[in-house]
Amino acid sequence: MSTVSSATSADIIASLQKSATTATSKTDEAQSRFLKLLTEQLKNQDPLNPVDNAQMTSQLAQIDTVNGLEKLNTTLATLLESSQSGEVLQAAALVGKGVMVEGKTLSLSGGAAYGGFELASAADKVTVTIKDANGLAVQTLELGSFDSGIHNFAWDGTTASGAKAVSGDYTMSVAATRGDTDVKPTALTLSTVNSVLRTASGGVSLDVGGSLVSLADIKQIL
Repeated sequence: MSTVSSATSADIIASLQKSATTATSKTDEAQSRFLKLLTEQLKNQDPLNPVDNAQMTSQLAQIDTVNGLEKLNTTLATLLESSQSGEVLQAAALVGKGVMVEGKTLSLSGGAAYGGFELASAADKVTVTIKDANGLAVQTLELGSFDSGIHNFAWDGTTASGAKAVSGDYTMSVAATRGDTDVKPTALTLSTVNSVLRTASGGVSLDVGGSLVSLADIKQIL
């Protein structure tokens, strides 16, 4: 895969106009062939047994239906191409920005680390446990109560013993309860969009710290 460069509005419009012109030419060609065949049929019909009006009407209706379907397919193809081009432009605008995506990595740098979580329902108590590379808990953050939705938190790098943790990547787990009921939160990691990649299906993927996500995977743009 290769990095996608940003397209201009003029490029998109030119592409759509070219597609529309090609589709129109094919439709006109089909209509022309049908009319020629119909004309030959009328010219060579038996005067004693002319073409039935109902049959001719049926043939005209068929070509009109085919024409309508071709125009519908052309419109849908144009809309799809426009949507994909818009998606590329939207994704390209995110390059260099921080985004929250599902993940458990917490990066400590300059004495601060930022993470997030998503709650499907309100919680009375939210707890974040931070672990080092060896899987040992270094700090537990009691964050309090939150409504449903996406929320952020910050860690100042202080461990449970009061010491300062070294910079680097840590892992986190988020637990939440509402009364005696567990609420299952989704941990969110802060990443930077490095580049935009075109997929084989014509969509786009975003490179965020070495992993690929779609636009739908982005929970929050910071």
